[in-house]
Amino acid sequence: MNAACLRAGLLSIVTLCTLFQLVFGSAVVQALAILALAGYLVMLGGRLSPMALGLLSAAAMGSLLALWQAEAPGRLLFEAAGRFAFFATFVVALGLLRLPAYRSRLVRRCGTAMLLQPPTRRYPILSAGSALFGIILNIGVLNLFAGMIEKSNTLAAAQGRAWVRQARQRRMMLALLRGFSLAPLISPMGIGVAVVLSSLPELRWIDLAPYVVGAALLIFLVGWGIDHLTGPHPVARSEAVAVPSLAPLGAFCLLLFGIVSLVFLLSWWLELRLPIAALVGAPLSAFGWLAWQRRRLGLLGVPAALASLRRQLPWLVAPIGNEVVVLGAAGYLGHLGVALVPVESLGPLLTFIAPLGAANAVLAMLLVVGLAQVGVNPIVTVTLLVGLLPSLPIEGLSPALTGAALMVGWALALMSSPITASMLILSRFTGVSSRHIGYRWNARFLLACIPLLTGWFLLAAW
Repeated sequence: MNAACLRAGLLSIVTLCTLFQLVFGSAVVQALAILALAGYLVMLGGRLSPMALGLLSAAAMGSLLALWQAEAPGRLLFEAAGRFAFFATFVVALGLLRLPAYRSRLVRRCGTAMLLQPPTRRYPILSAGSALFGIILNIGVLNLFAGMIEKSNTLAAAQGRAWVRQARQRRMMLALLRGFSLAPLISPMGIGVAVVLSSLPELRWIDLAPYVVGAALLIFLVGWGIDHLTGPHPVARSEAVAVPSLAPLGAFCLLLFGIVSLVFLLSWWLELRLPIAALVGAPLSAFGWLAWQRRRLGLLGVPAALASLRRQLPWLVAPIGNEVVVLGAAGYLGHLGVALVPVESLGPLLTFIAPLGAANAVLAMLLVVGLAQVGVNPIVTVTLLVGLLPSLPIEGLSPALTGAALMVGWALALMSSPITASMLILSRFTGVSSRHIGYRWNARFLLACIPLLTGWFLLAAW
């Protein structure tokens, strides 16, 4: 067995054991998941990015601090390691949907149809489409669609006008980035929902939905408006070409509706929290989709789907090591931080922020965005704040408002911070620095969006 297969096997053990523990509850199985996770991290060796290594080092230092200060350090570290395994499982479970999606003709037809729309419709369709595809493909939608954009946005397609080609590149890439960043807000299967709901057990997704869906709609409309106003709007020099039908996108919406419905059905039927139901429903949906693609091979495609899953699993998990470590270590640190920061030590700060009431949700949103600019991963900030803020006696600051504001801050961080994975991917495809994309291309959008979102949350609280 080669190293890639062994890493895939260890991560599979982490996923299966964590799912078993979440559904049925077993400290022994959770311990097995943690041991497999430790083996997986050791085997990653020098394959980690500087950001992942930094977070892993910070997690190690946080563990030493917990051993020194915590009253029950063993239990705290065990719970934090379980949190790490939960986020590793989240990455793997939702990542399984990429297997059938990357081979799907429907996905390719949707991408082509969105990119070939007229300029007046291209932004809303591409932005909404990347948000929908982001629910299934996660960050893989950026690689998929950015590659398609670069292939379609040729100098010949711009009729020899280089400035038109550059403008199209900017507008389509921004539509892709903003749409992808909305996926965690509109999806009940998103990582933001998982962090907030797992930290606040009294909350349900339906409690967050009015806040986050309204904010997502506002972000979408602002982005569309800025795109239209900043243009440019060149006049076509040739005869109009046939516009492809959006019927494939409608078929994809039905597929997505089926996957999300399965998650809600499992949550109701098995009486599971929504993040746990998503971890169960995503692999089932991925396997069902794989079997459907191979149904002509006999026995409803089940044996062929099993063979494909076994063969392609190492290929799937090979590139997600950094993602597993970044999300897992950030969740680990957040859990330690909430336990190690006593509420009574925040007395001086509470004196300042308590009179602000619901406006603290806006401050929390801005804090997530601001810290992301200097390299603090949003999952660390969100995990810390969602654990601390609801425990403070602040009138008017409900858990739902807090969680929604933090999720919106996370989305804005993905659209602005030059050191997020999403921005680095777009920089690689465009050849434009991530700082230029975040601070120049997106400047007008952010300057318009943040005040409007501030007003939205204050109005919602009132």
